[in-house]
Amino acid sequence: MAMTMQKLRRGTFLHVESELYAYHETRKEMMRIRDEIMYGRTSNDENFGGGRSNVPGDPTGRTAVLLATDKRLNQLQLIVDAIESVYEQLPPEKQKLIQTRYWARTRMLNWEGIAVECNVSRITAIRWRDRIVEAIAEKLGWR
Repeated sequence: MAMTMQKLRRGTFLHVESELYAYHETRKEMMRIRDEIMYGRTSNDENFGGGRSNVPGDPTGRTAVLLATDKRLNQLQLIVDAIESVYEQLPPEKQKLIQTRYWARTRMLNWEGIAVECNVSRITAIRWRDRIVEAIAEKLGWR
């Protein structure tokens, strides 16, 4: 059963683009949360005075449960995994588009400048961007 690709909503498209711009910060935040859970978090037992906690008694098990159930961490991981999965499957010229458009910190080029950097026409660069954003949205299950 073939699935037809729906056109992305403008808000979804912009959201995916904002996640591309923020990719490196998202990875850092994800690592910070993971480190906080693994090494720096104090006990979050809110069971004051009654019954047994449902969190495993062993520290390794507790850490595994916290890593698996932290909603922020899981959401950031989904976004990073989707971006990395799509990025890694791209040919080098399309990876260069992502690097130039979203990850270059030294300068912000317009589409003509990006096209020159990637040795393609402006419209080709924009089409590449559209397909890449759509692929990331599809991986995330966003519409």
